[in-house]
Amino acid sequence: AAHARLYVPARFPKPNESGHAQAVAQLAARCSAALGGRTFVLTTTLRALQQVAETLREALDAAGREDIELLVQGREPKRALLQRFLARSASVLIGSHSFWEGIDVPGDALQCVLIDKLPFPPPNDPLIEARVKRLESQGRNPFNECFVAEAAVSLKQGAGRLIRSETDRGLLVVCDPRMARMPYGARLRAALPPMTILSDESAALAWLADLALDHQ
Repeated sequence: AAHARLYVPARFPKPNESGHAQAVAQLAARCSAALGGRTFVLTTTLRALQQVAETLREALDAAGREDIELLVQGREPKRALLQRFLARSASVLIGSHSFWEGIDVPGDALQCVLIDKLPFPPPNDPLIEARVKRLESQGRNPFNECFVAEAAVSLKQGAGRLIRSETDRGLLVVCDPRMARMPYGARLRAALPPMTILSDESAALAWLADLALDHQ
């Protein structure tokens, strides 16, 4: 709670709205500019990854931050991207599923993680469809017991990229207003480590600016 902050923008496009990926990229640009890089952007789909990457480069350039390098999954092998990220602090790495777990970047090399939306499993996945049918046949609630439960596990995995030791500090941003507005949002927040919740973007950027000063 002392070392990590959570920011969920309440006034933000919903994931199914056309401007969501652009809004994620613009928020990522503001966060990474305040921190001077050292940021992961984790997306739930490869399509969103490409959309965010395009707008993020434009937003950083418009903010005069051409010095921040953008590393995008798929353009180089995963290991090479991580090596470049670690070698250059002024960088932002955008990744999808393969970067949500099994990635260890301890210390202040990574101090901001943005997640584009709540990682609900795809409803048309055959395994998910089978679980839903089984739960329905038992008179249980598939949304709570399957979709929210799976999202909580994935969200915890993504958030786990941020704090890797007792001395790590950082900011987790979940760019999905449903986490702030919907009743199941409290359950998803409870699945995360006990991060201090920030209520607005100015507080989030101020926290990142403090981390940037300490890094100098």
